[in-house]
Amino acid sequence: MSEASKYKRVILKLSGESFCRERESGISMTEVAQISQQIKDIVETGVELAIVCGGGNILRGKQFSAVSAAIHPSTAHYMGMLATVINALALQDALENEGVPTRVQSAIRMEGVAEPFIRRRCIRHLEKGRVVILAAGTGSPFVTTDTAAALRARELGADVLLKATKVDGVYSEDPEKNLHAVRYTDISFRDVLKQNLQVMDAQAIHHCMEHEIPIHVFNFGVPGNILRAIKGKKIGTVVHA
Repeated sequence: MSEASKYKRVILKLSGESFCRERESGISMTEVAQISQQIKDIVETGVELAIVCGGGNILRGKQFSAVSAAIHPSTAHYMGMLATVINALALQDALENEGVPTRVQSAIRMEGVAEPFIRRRCIRHLEKGRVVILAAGTGSPFVTTDTAAALRARELGADVLLKATKVDGVYSEDPEKNLHAVRYTDISFRDVLKQNLQVMDAQAIHHCMEHEIPIHVFNFGVPGNILRAIKGKKIGTVVHA
């Protein structure tokens, strides 16, 4: 048994970028396998874990609708939601290959490949030690997967929302554009909104702020970082009340 988790129940938001190699698209099962190994380490701490998948490695509804007048924006967003289901199924098989019991629940009904999202059933899976992968966002267009993660954190009574990204925290400015940008170790929800920092969209921030669910932002690309975040280690940035 690994060192105990700081939290009992956790929502992990995985961006679509975590499913592919840097500056590429599609799915790299090598990358997915690496994430699966990190998730296995988390499960061994005894934490109850639900994962919300992004789908940007396959298709971003917002960007797709912007370049194609033939596709209605709402249709493009539904396409993006279906992309998250593809990622969820890939992650499920990779996790089960590691011996981790897993369930996929989708906000868009597709019983042939996933359970529908039902709050009580999801909680029961978590209590039984299963990892639940939550796909298709909220099932509604024009809602980001970040907001979906915040909503699920509220519904499931999560202690923290972990946002695994390609950067190592929240910066005062885009660190790729300004080398002098300052990384925060912790910052309040109100300061994030006031400074318009690109942590999550404002709706997601408001959901977490109202229910005092901290958001821990860190770089998933560093091996072991997800486990460090679970244990409450000082990595990345913590956004809190």
